[in-house]
Amino acid sequence: MPQKIKLSTIADSLGVSTATVSLALRDSPLVAGTTRERIKEHARAIGYIYNRRAASLRTSRSGIVGVVVHDIMNPFFAEILRSIETELDRSRQTFILSNHYDQLEKQRTFLDTLLQLGADGVIMSPAIGTPAADIEMLEGNGLPAVLIAREVVGAEVPVFRGDDAFGIGLATDHLIALGHRRIAMVGGTDQTSTGRDRYRGYVAAMEKARIVVDPNWRVAGPRTKQGGFEAAPRFLAIADRPTAAVCWNDLVAIGLMNGIARAGLTPGVEISVTGYDDLEEAAIATPALTSVWNGQREVGRRAARALLDRLNGVAFHAPQDLITPELHVRQSTGNPLERG
Repeated sequence: MPQKIKLSTIADSLGVSTATVSLALRDSPLVAGTTRERIKEHARAIGYIYNRRAASLRTSRSGIVGVVVHDIMNPFFAEILRSIETELDRSRQTFILSNHYDQLEKQRTFLDTLLQLGADGVIMSPAIGTPAADIEMLEGNGLPAVLIAREVVGAEVPVFRGDDAFGIGLATDHLIALGHRRIAMVGGTDQTSTGRDRYRGYVAAMEKARIVVDPNWRVAGPRTKQGGFEAAPRFLAIADRPTAAVCWNDLVAIGLMNGIARAGLTPGVEISVTGYDDLEEAAIATPALTSVWNGQREVGRRAARALLDRLNGVAFHAPQDLITPELHVRQSTGNPLERG
């Protein structure tokens, strides 16, 4: 059996201390860049594999962070994850990703796994129904948590998300300024803080303009492109049909526009539509989608930075960090075209 390569083997070969080798393999800034690369190159050449488990026993840190979201296939979360990964890479943290699909037990299984692995922390967009007790359990067992996109009432941990009520208000105000008075809201659910806040922002903007909100103007539920497409017949069947729709997110808006077009109407002309999140797809949709930028990349960056700060003993002060949304006007909205 070949002899196991030790840190001391690398140190002796290069004429440096074992401590220097250990620091270099962990990318510590305490070791000069050229020396770090020389040590790492030699380690690769002789087949040395860094033992993360042994290192975690010495440092009480595993270098692993868990990230759990609703569905990575949603481009909204993909943009957040890109920023999280970039920020964690700078600190040599590896993340393990899980989708919960709003299944609470699936989320709990993943969190239990993180505890068993001795992960350093977790960034999560909590599943519908997540109780504060679940977050408290993580914190009590030494797994710091940071929340993104959604909050959990009663959980005393940092939360990073866009100001959803303000953002949807921007979209609603824009349609009102164009002359629309019958404006529906399509998508979302009151089961999440995001859904509640966006509907609240829509209602507040309508009431500010002295427009009475017809309960039939809310088409709740859809959160995906397919959901938006399937909601189009319901939207078009509303009595005294609305001339515009504020959609819960870009995916719903694009699906709704496809459904409107399938019915023989022209989105952006006969029906104005707004989205939310301003995904890359929004600008190249047909018509180009008026949408609200929700700062998802900034959400990911701030959340990862906050978790790293917590791991380094920096206390957090503001329980919520709200990114201010921006409205980006494109071709999917215009003046109302009333039916003759």
